[in-house]
Amino acid sequence: MKGIKYILLLLGPERAPHKKLISMILPSKLSFVTILLLQVVVCSLWGQVVERKQLTPEDYPLWGELQTDKINSDASWVSYSIGYESGQDTLFVRNTKNLKTYTFPAGRNGAFATSKWFACHVPEGLQLINLSTGKQELIKGVSSFAFVSKSNDLVMLLPRTKDSSALIIRKPEGKIQKQIIGATAFLMSPSSEKVLYTVQTNSKNSVGIFALGNAANMESIITNSPNRLHNMVWHENEKAVAFLEQTTGFTAENNTVFYYRLEDKLLVHFAPDVLQDFPKGARIAPNLIYKLSISKDLQKVFFGIKPSVLPEKTAAKSDVQIWNGNAKWIYPMEQKKGKLEEMTNLAVWWPLQGHFSQISNASLPFVMLTGDQKHAILSNPQAYEPQYAYEGPRDYEIMNLDTSKSIPLLQKHSGHHLNTLPSPAGKYIAYFRDDNWWTYNIATNTHKNVTLNARIQFANTEEEMPGERTPYGNPAWSLDDNEILLYDQYDLWAFKPDGSSFRKLTHGREAHIQFRLARNSYATDGKENYNGWISNGIDLNQEVVLQAKGLDGRTGFFKCQDGILERPIIYASRFVDKLSVAKINNTYIYREQSYNQPPRLMLQSHSGHRKVLSQSNPQHNRYKWGKSALVDYQNNTGKTLKGVLFYPADYNPKIKYPMIVHIYERQSSELHKYVNPSQFAEDGFNVTAYTTQGYFVLYPDISFEIGDPGISALDCVVAATKEIIHQNLVDQTKIGLIGFSYGGYEANFILTQTNLFAAVVGGAGVTDLSSYYLTVGWNTGKPDMWRFESQQWRMGKSLWENTVAYDRNSPIRHADKITTPLLSWTGANDKQVDWHQSVEFHLALRRLEKEHIFLMYQNESHAIMHAENQKDLSNRIQQWFGYYLKQETPPLWIKQGVTR
Repeated sequence: MKGIKYILLLLGPERAPHKKLISMILPSKLSFVTILLLQVVVCSLWGQVVERKQLTPEDYPLWGELQTDKINSDASWVSYSIGYESGQDTLFVRNTKNLKTYTFPAGRNGAFATSKWFACHVPEGLQLINLSTGKQELIKGVSSFAFVSKSNDLVMLLPRTKDSSALIIRKPEGKIQKQIIGATAFLMSPSSEKVLYTVQTNSKNSVGIFALGNAANMESIITNSPNRLHNMVWHENEKAVAFLEQTTGFTAENNTVFYYRLEDKLLVHFAPDVLQDFPKGARIAPNLIYKLSISKDLQKVFFGIKPSVLPEKTAAKSDVQIWNGNAKWIYPMEQKKGKLEEMTNLAVWWPLQGHFSQISNASLPFVMLTGDQKHAILSNPQAYEPQYAYEGPRDYEIMNLDTSKSIPLLQKHSGHHLNTLPSPAGKYIAYFRDDNWWTYNIATNTHKNVTLNARIQFANTEEEMPGERTPYGNPAWSLDDNEILLYDQYDLWAFKPDGSSFRKLTHGREAHIQFRLARNSYATDGKENYNGWISNGIDLNQEVVLQAKGLDGRTGFFKCQDGILERPIIYASRFVDKLSVAKINNTYIYREQSYNQPPRLMLQSHSGHRKVLSQSNPQHNRYKWGKSALVDYQNNTGKTLKGVLFYPADYNPKIKYPMIVHIYERQSSELHKYVNPSQFAEDGFNVTAYTTQGYFVLYPDISFEIGDPGISALDCVVAATKEIIHQNLVDQTKIGLIGFSYGGYEANFILTQTNLFAAVVGGAGVTDLSSYYLTVGWNTGKPDMWRFESQQWRMGKSLWENTVAYDRNSPIRHADKITTPLLSWTGANDKQVDWHQSVEFHLALRRLEKEHIFLMYQNESHAIMHAENQKDLSNRIQQWFGYYLKQETPPLWIKQGVTR
């Protein structure tokens, strides 16, 4: 059985092991007959009904993580992957009707061409497969590829010889349509009907365009240039291209911009030396900061320019740092962000008129463009520095790019990138201020509070943060900027930008369901817009897919159209995500899971018929497993909160179990998430590892009062724990507490206030609010004061305005009251929470002779990232709780550190 277990460990979820995969992972000395016999043995095991057994760490490597990948246009084929901690990842391609499956060990970047062809990268190159016949072809050395949407041609960049590469356009069956020797890069047009490419032969460089499906249509833009040609971009409607030429013999920042219009084959290059407006000594920067782009109207090209910087003259060499108390930014912040006068600036060039203008500058270095790219929104992040929010307020100006004239837009307005959003059609700028959404009409230079009369709260009241509240979000606009779409706590709303009318598009509040456009989060609704974001435009007359989350723990997706009552696609007491929709027949592919049901890939037809395409981790059913349930409880203020209680595997109601309380902020959304057992976690904790070892685990939600973060955590965590004790499920003398980062702070504080817990683990936590208030966040360069006055530590006031509250909520101030053993840990390179916080607490507990062991992991930062240290931390935490909650024999490292 040991050999069979080894095979299962590597094969993962698929019932029929693939010959190619087995041959890759088994020793080469095994014969093919032996492999076939092993396949028979493995397959026969799947159908047996066996008694569930106890899960052990030796079994953990059997578990893999299911990730969705692609769906073809008619949903006849899907691709997905299973990833393992061992690195034995596999890409699968499966037929949705007959479940015929192809496997590609270490496959990635898969792509379909209709229902017949699929290709993906494998370590040797490109694997191409005819899905109808199963015939496969390995094309070695392919660095990048793309399928052509209409002709199904395959475009590949691959080495031809040691010194040269080639761009190959061929039919998937093998017939070469075009071969471009010496090609170094290619870029598909937005419709995938054209290819823009660069070539280098005999130290000469060229740029050309090849029209796919028409072998005669090949255009050379530049030939035989001695300079490198790079950073190619397409116009969004494929009417023009632009690229950079790097001058030979200079640094990488000496570039020339070229613009090429396809309609009349017009080629123009930017010549700064003949333009009076070009800043003296400045150079065109590569795309690293401001990406080269072409405006929608084809009239403008945007790019970055790097100003010249004169070296500072110093009397003598010195490595001293000058921290100027009157500087806008503290020294580390300036080192992170750079000096404003040295930052790359955005510029615009009118290639047809030969005109140039610099947009941003040292006075107004941050920039966004309006949706029509006719105006720029400028600001200075240092305007009101020094200040002590993460993003301070600033003044905004709006510049007409045609005239380069600016007028004031907003004064002392939030610097958060989601609080000021241009509309996609370029008519408005939306901004959130004073708990309302406003619009600025660019044409009329007027502002309007559009949500004033709605009597609905669009500020996020659930965050429980001090200071200015953030919005639930502006995810999109309707077409042509006719309506602005906004979120409240539950629903999606549409407002006329002049505030004259509004309507609710969903009915979530009535059903206690939160609806959001089906994207990862509102923070990613839209796209990057230089130093900000810009909202998307959507057609409300078309079917819109919504992601749904219910107060009862249900999740899923709905569809709606222009305010008509939304209809569920899938909505259930499971965690449902990763939805994809087939273009042709509206077939849905999604992933679903629950705490005691491993993730599976589902297909659902437009009519609602559901089918399992792949079940991950089928070995799950061979092991004893727990379950999860929502619990309700009230804190001392009478507020009803939720938590998740995870039951031990093979639960017996006649037994009172030990319990571990895992804390952070709000965790009830973890109700239905399946957790692979593992010894490799950045915080050393895995809920499945504990439930399968006979523990209850509680994830309570925490509600905060401003000015009392520690006391609020104490109140909620104790209330939740006592609720579970009241349910007569656990041994109240065998309850542990664990937290990491902010949860580590909460655990450290709760430890000082109650003896309810028998053992505590606190990882990378703050222990002294006063000293932490006066630290630098070395990963951001900012003073950590912002965390207290307006963010997670929720003090709301400075240290000197409320010293008593800082002391009241600091674990170190109450360390003398501790009666519970503590295991604490941190990384010696932690730049998120200063590791000295853990050292301070260790020294305090040592001086007070409290039972405590401190782990310092070298070469680790805030989270533990090295596998060997993750396993070490995981094992030590389990041993710690095993000793104090189960009376297991302590290992030497614990035995030497205890006093009893």
